[in-house]
Amino acid sequence: MRPQEFGQLVNIWPNAAPSPSPFSTNAKPPSPLDENGPLPSSILIVGAGVFGLSTALSLARNQSLPRSTTITVLDRSPQPGVFPSRDASSIDTSRIIRADYADPAYAALAAEAQEIWRQPDGCGADGRYNECGLIITTDDATRKTSSGAGGGIDYARTSWENVRALAAGDPALSAKIQELPSPAAIRAAYGTGGGNGAWGYINRRSGWADAERCMDWLHAQVRATGRVSFINGTAASLVCSTYNKRTPQVRGVKLADGAELQADLTVLATGAWTPSLIDLSRRAVATGQVVAYVDLTDDEQRALEGIPTLLNLSTGYFIITPANKTLKVARHSYGYLNPTPTTTTTSPTGTGGPASGGIISAPATHLTSPPTRSIPPSDEAALRDAMCEMVPLPGLRTRPFRETKLCWYTDTVDGDFIIDYHPDYRSLFVATGGSGHGFKFLPVIGDRIAATMFGNCPEAFRGKWSFRKDGRERAEAWDKVVTADGSRGGVPGLILSEEMKKDSGKTTSRL
Repeated sequence: MRPQEFGQLVNIWPNAAPSPSPFSTNAKPPSPLDENGPLPSSILIVGAGVFGLSTALSLARNQSLPRSTTITVLDRSPQPGVFPSRDASSIDTSRIIRADYADPAYAALAAEAQEIWRQPDGCGADGRYNECGLIITTDDATRKTSSGAGGGIDYARTSWENVRALAAGDPALSAKIQELPSPAAIRAAYGTGGGNGAWGYINRRSGWADAERCMDWLHAQVRATGRVSFINGTAASLVCSTYNKRTPQVRGVKLADGAELQADLTVLATGAWTPSLIDLSRRAVATGQVVAYVDLTDDEQRALEGIPTLLNLSTGYFIITPANKTLKVARHSYGYLNPTPTTTTTSPTGTGGPASGGIISAPATHLTSPPTRSIPPSDEAALRDAMCEMVPLPGLRTRPFRETKLCWYTDTVDGDFIIDYHPDYRSLFVATGGSGHGFKFLPVIGDRIAATMFGNCPEAFRGKWSFRKDGRERAEAWDKVVTADGSRGGVPGLILSEEMKKDSGKTTSRL
């Protein structure tokens, strides 16, 4: 079902002047739609992560959808009443909130989201959002401008130019963005006695959010509308009927226990699990990113209170401002692949059954089978090296990590999201491809997804988010999908099981 199937629906969150976001508690619902055709009587959103829950909230507060339209959110969380699953990528101690992007469209959208994060009564309230600043660095200090060739230095330089442009004309804002032209300047701005990188800048208008608390808040906001039903269960496949000889119509999903959920419109907001439901073999892939946590003493927490977050775009290593006596160190990298057999359809069959088998990269978490909390030994050593370089506190070198894990991204070849109707199925909308940078858009992405459903995709993203845009399929196969936006460190194409067998001295994934 595409926008025209609902009739002419206009002015759903107009691009030029979007209605107040539902993520501020004093926001008003979006403006009513002009309806010249039937609206879906039932909407099924599969996945209760950032994309799924924010879309549910936006739809639930849209007064143009009749109260008779049912909205259901399905999530694979094994804990009754808990949404999303506790191994979702959005469930964590922290996420960076920044408008620091090399792409002007994402920079502008992130800046809009930040204005909502800062509001005292919305998603960032009660300490969920903290604006301690962000230092972005690279290991290359020689080039003064972006060459456009990609890589950490190009991303950082272009991001620097974009955030300065966003602050242009406002001296107070501009003063919060400062160049750090040397390692000494980086160390001085960071304030720990350590640092990482040869050139960078600090944006004191960026910060971090307590991701798990934000998701719990968002879940509560959706429930409070009284319009959304929640179901625990794992979607195993699409349920289809034949619309015409070549186009199957999606009627919902079949669950792992054999039950079916049906709806007029099905929305897949399933993150790294999306390739198990539809073929994304040349568009997106699930990659595991390494994360580690170490406990801090009371004195250490006080010493590090309020330091900026630091992200090195040459290596991908970063540390987020510590809170609750926990220091998190991680790597924004090309990640690990976890090859797994699948029966995902490679082309529509009209039956919902598998057309052919294949291999995908599937998430491996503490809730999957077999469960895993481990990361490759080489990464544990490299994370510790990066942590001690950035935060050289006595005792951290030998202190065990409290926890390690893999955070699963849904990477696209260019870092753009996929927010579009599936071109080969009727009544199927896809919202995925977060590529490791979707969380910060929590206050605004639901409105944009809902608007795109009704044919009003923001102009700046109309080409970027298309399912079949030019270049979207340039990867040769599922294991060749690499996010080449210049923000990643490490080595592409590493296989998780192979790296787990190596010791810390026999790997290609070291610093």
